[in-house]
Amino acid sequence: MNNSKHLVLLPLLLLAAGAARAEAEVAPDLTVSSNLNLASEYRFRGIDQTWGGPALQGGVDLAHRNGLYAGLWASNVSGNSYPGGNLEVDYYAGYNGKLDDDWGYTVGGYGYWYPGANVNKGTCPSAAWAAPCSLPGQKFDNFELNGGFSWRWLSYKLSVSLTDYFGANTKTGYSGDTKGSLYHDLSANVPLAEDLTLNLHLGRTDVKATYGGISADYTDYRLGLTRTFSGGWSLSGAWVGATNDRFYRPPVGGLSAANGETRELNKDRLVLQVGRSF
Repeated sequence: MNNSKHLVLLPLLLLAAGAARAEAEVAPDLTVSSNLNLASEYRFRGIDQTWGGPALQGGVDLAHRNGLYAGLWASNVSGNSYPGGNLEVDYYAGYNGKLDDDWGYTVGGYGYWYPGANVNKGTCPSAAWAAPCSLPGQKFDNFELNGGFSWRWLSYKLSVSLTDYFGANTKTGYSGDTKGSLYHDLSANVPLAEDLTLNLHLGRTDVKATYGGISADYTDYRLGLTRTFSGGWSLSGAWVGATNDRFYRPPVGGLSAANGETRELNKDRLVLQVGRSF
């Protein structure tokens, strides 16, 4: 998979962060940060996005002292899951507030953009799929509103999709539109030492339609450790997976590549990542 023409966006994001940081020196209320990561594979809500391949990821974040924030983030993805595209670009903004030293809350919006990707650029699914062989024109882009709260190292966030959930609707074989689909995110980042953190996550996806009579709802989970080093470096490892084998493994949801290869997108795997923040 050729990602070179799209991944140039990542260094551009870092250059933008440098320019914004220079401006932030004039306006000290504004904090600018950026990050660059290399992962053994990219998992989104427990589902494999790179078909087991590595992912180069990076982002830029702006945060004001009053709690407002905004940012951009990008990663390569597999054209097998997103036909015609190999890049995900996320954009987000919101507000983080504090009730006291322990309790906090957040509200915001989060968008997902897959440039060039469209269902009609894929291969015809097998007979086991509900969708017809004539593939419809449908993008995968998605936008969500979210809100949540936190207590020390524990947090909960609920995301509500304002669009069809990553292109899932009647055109793509679902029983109806999927606006209003939900994602529940319960996470804990427990400090074990000054430079070592235990990462725990449990998520639940509720899709507002079925596919060929099969529910797309599932639970995802993550158990990991993160070690930080001087200079902004970090190293992490996590055991990641998701439920609902009936939907997310062949022949229904284990997506097929043009060469007929299939992938168990929710299978438990160890994901390693090295990163640096700036």
